[in-house]
Amino acid sequence: MPSDSTGVIADRYALALFELANDHGALDQVSTDLTSLNVAINECADLRRALTGLNLKRDTQAKAIMAVALAAGFSQLTINFLGLLGKSRRLDALPAIILSFHERLARYRGEVTAKVSAAQALSDPQIESLTASLKSVFGAKVAFDVTVDPSLLGGLVVKVGSRMIDSSVKSKLQNLKLAMKGVG
Repeated sequence: MPSDSTGVIADRYALALFELANDHGALDQVSTDLTSLNVAINECADLRRALTGLNLKRDTQAKAIMAVALAAGFSQLTINFLGLLGKSRRLDALPAIILSFHERLARYRGEVTAKVSAAQALSDPQIESLTASLKSVFGAKVAFDVTVDPSLLGGLVVKVGSRMIDSSVKSKLQNLKLAMKGVG
């Protein structure tokens, strides 16, 4: 969880990027770039260390993020933004900036974001079914942030705002274990 100062910084940078992307008609492209970058950050420990490495020189951090951006084929707007973050020594705030940008984009589009944890990757029909169910509950378009968590064993955990629906096998087993302790 980002500190309060990191959150404020992230919100400011996310707002600036959002306004630039909106002015250039590039909201979808920047969103796609940031989603890809977020996946890379989550999957690559070396990239996370490069972003948060205070012992690295500023230009080393900037070169690392630029190499990732160029290799991924990000838009020029995203590349320029990442370069600015590198020069400003703000790459450590990048995950919070990405989150803030996507939250702002969802509000702008009238979407709600559902954070979904599943035991395995969801198929397209499963996502369509989940989308329809959540749209009927929340009355808004639903954007998904899906993560795979094999420890759930099966089922889903869905969080939308402060509401959580936990239909995971792991949770059901924990509840059964608690109920069994009370018997006897």
